[in-house]
Amino acid sequence: MRLPVLLLLTAPALIAQTTIEEILVVVNNHIITRKAFQQTVEQQHAELYRHFSGSELDAKLQDAREKILQEMIDNFVLIDVAYEKDIQNRAPSEAEFLDDLKRRSEISSDTDLERAIKSEVGLSLSEFVRQQRQSYIIWQLLSQEVYYKVPVEDQEARLYYNEHQADYQKAARFRIREMIIPKGGGPAELESSKETLAKVQDGLKNGETFESLAKNYSANPSSATGGDLGWIDKGLLLKSIEDAALVLNPDEVSDVIETDKDYILIQLIASELEGVKPFNSVKDEIKQKLAEPKAENAKHHYLQAQRLRANIRFIVPKEQIVKG
Repeated sequence: MRLPVLLLLTAPALIAQTTIEEILVVVNNHIITRKAFQQTVEQQHAELYRHFSGSELDAKLQDAREKILQEMIDNFVLIDVAYEKDIQNRAPSEAEFLDDLKRRSEISSDTDLERAIKSEVGLSLSEFVRQQRQSYIIWQLLSQEVYYKVPVEDQEARLYYNEHQADYQKAARFRIREMIIPKGGGPAELESSKETLAKVQDGLKNGETFESLAKNYSANPSSATGGDLGWIDKGLLLKSIEDAALVLNPDEVSDVIETDKDYILIQLIASELEGVKPFNSVKDEIKQKLAEPKAENAKHHYLQAQRLRANIRFIVPKEQIVKG
């Protein structure tokens, strides 16, 4: 499941602020001030401008204020529920979040990291880290109370698989070892290449492995792995190589494949023909796909129930807040 784009972009206001900032909404013991709300709106608008344009942007901007206000309220509601269930004590500390942020951003200096965060989202480093931790706590709450409880049975996933097999087609693919012996640019080099090829063929007849011969004689970088190219989808190899691979059994070596520049030998390690991916290989993916709409519906009902439990008071009418 994906987290909302915006989680917890406001903090509980300090008591001293209540005398100088207009309070819009009180959620339990938290307050949403006009300043905090407007800052969040501006941050979200900047995010929308970065990702959308035209009529799509206009549509998202039109209802952004109402969605942001509801998210701010819901985040306070959920963080209080999470604290009731003691989830915060099982979450990483802010220091651990900071260390992880440094690792992922590859920025070790707090000063440089703060500058980057300020430029990107307009927040101080400490506030950003605090929000990240609270977002994680809310995610853990929703996972525990909602997402992990959404049932998708194997039978349901199997039915979806049977009805959407076109979505799970797989292309043929090969795993081969390749040996390339360049012809060179002149008669002498060509003769040397033919002698090398003869040595390789004699070695194969005498029981030497393709892998060891590729390490010794192949001019391809794959010689380091005995010529193993890994799995490659059909259509990405030379047609002459694919045609040769199609008629080989595992461990068999092809006849010489000659191009303008090289002599090529291949050994088939394994192949998979075109077809439908097995159900077991895509079952988890299907279950997640089927769970998403169920989870959104379950989350909606869970939020409604938690809002009823919470003490939410609009100091300024919601219509006025949304209108701006």
